[in-house]
Amino acid sequence: MTNTVIETTINLWQNGRRIKRSAGGWLSGNGVCCHHNGETADIRGRAGLIISDEKVNYSCFNCGFKTGYSSGHLLSERFKQLLDWMGADQPTIDRLMMETLKVREDNTLARFSKKSTFFMANFHSVELPEYSERIDSTDPTHQVYIDYLKTRAIDLDDHRFYITPEAEGRNKNRIIIPYYYQEQLVGNTSRFLDDRKPKYISEQQRGFVFNIDGQQKEWEVCIVVEGQFDAISIGGCAVMGNTILDEQVAILRKLYRKIIVVPDRDKTGMNICDRALELNYSVSIPPWNDDIKDVNDAVKFYGRLPTLLSILQHETTNKIKIEMMRKRFK
Repeated sequence: MTNTVIETTINLWQNGRRIKRSAGGWLSGNGVCCHHNGETADIRGRAGLIISDEKVNYSCFNCGFKTGYSSGHLLSERFKQLLDWMGADQPTIDRLMMETLKVREDNTLARFSKKSTFFMANFHSVELPEYSERIDSTDPTHQVYIDYLKTRAIDLDDHRFYITPEAEGRNKNRIIIPYYYQEQLVGNTSRFLDDRKPKYISEQQRGFVFNIDGQQKEWEVCIVVEGQFDAISIGGCAVMGNTILDEQVAILRKLYRKIIVVPDRDKTGMNICDRALELNYSVSIPPWNDDIKDVNDAVKFYGRLPTLLSILQHETTNKIKIEMMRKRFK
């Protein structure tokens, strides 16, 4: 048995308990969960572990508590509860959590390496559109652009925004969102403020992840969304589509932190969940109001901090939970 989590669970279960091995492979003993779940203590050996090289499952036939762990996955809250009830101290649980995080990262890297060659980001430098000037809060002629950003709950300090008021046609009435990679300008999106379509026109290089330069070293989580305004409003990254390209996976991996994908709240937007599960990323679909279509809508309605907290509270890697949450958008 080489899996540390499974070894530790077996040792905790057998420590100081009378354990019987059944013909079916169960290690049976008195449950450690019953009084935590409002039942009388088990004195008939009605709980047990069943183990293989890749997973361990615990079931109690006295109170009905069940949980398990499979190699390559993170520890669930229920499994951490079980470890605690068996006598594991918090440093032991924290150590096991760190080991499962490393195993999952190594497995993701191995799968990625099999599917594609190593990607070295090599974006070429570009220029901003002609007549571009940065939005200036002291210039009264720029107020219309500032007012639009306020309707998106976005401040001028959140990103560098440009405009081209001296240009001709529709280009007079647009906000330009520049793209940076390692402080080099590598693309941009124009958001037109009139009612005509297309609303957005982009100059974008394959594999780029928007706002990757905005991720701070001390952050432990990166929130990945679809659109640029979503990313700006929450301090996250945008993949600018309803999937995550292999090249974008390579860039996100360099952050060395947990990735939480928050899909747009429609049928097409939910497609990114499948890719997130394939990559072992977490997914968050908070129970926001029905008229909220994306992260930026949530920030406008709830505020930045409540939106961020709701994303963190509802993140999961459980495929069944994710499928249940996304059903309402199909």
